[in-house]
Parts: sequence; C-alpha cells; structure tokens
Amino acid sequence: VQLQASGGGEVQAGGSLRLSCVASGLTFTRYALGWFCQAPGKEREIVASISKNRFIVPSYSDSVRGRFTIFRDNAKFAVYLQMNSLNTEDTAAYYCAADANLDELRTGRAHYWGQGTLVTVSS
Repeated sequence: VQLQASGGGEVQAGGSLRLSCVASGLTFTRYALGWFCQAPGKEREIVASISKNRFIVPSYSDSVRGRFTIFRDNAKFAVYLQMNSLNTEDTAAYYCAADANLDELRTGRAHYWGQGTLVTVSS
C-alpha cells in the first residue's frame, strides 16, 4: 500500500494550496481518509477526515473549519485538501492517512500513512 502526497509549497498568507494524495494497493472505497499536520516542535494532529460513507459529513479541526475542504475522488483513488485563507500558523508538514475505521483514523491510529508534504505560509 502506498499513499503519495503532493501539492505542498510556499505561499503568502491569505493564499491557497491544494494538497493531493493518491493511493495504491488498497480497495480505496473501503477506507476513510484524512489529513494530519505536524508543525515544528509540535505533535501531529488531525486536520480533516472524510468517511468512506458519502452520507457522513466530513469533519474538520476548529482551526481550519471554514477555510479547508477535504474531498475524495474514488475514481482517481485520491483525496484532496483544499486550503484557503492560509495563515502562518498553518505552516507544517501535512500527511494523508487511510484506515478502514473512521474512529481509528480520527484518533491518529490510521493503518496507512503517506509521506509528508511541506506547507510554508509566509507573512
């Protein structure tokens, strides 16, 4: 199983980025997906998660709700994180993750992890 994240980069405050994560080696539709971030000197924390069940509303951390959107494209085996109105506190490495159990994923115990993609927001 591989989760390949991309889309990070440097952006000015107020700007936008879209992160992508493409999965291979798993039955994509059976997995909940999420994005986590880890800033320097801080623990990894969840940013957003999306269920395999399309009737379950995606969830977001308080710090990104209303600015970030997570969505998935099952046909492309991909999950995305649209990041708008970025601020310097969003600077972190972002990781995508997958788990068959949404609760496990949300608590950081996801079975599969991608490599990080670095987002740097400058003022």
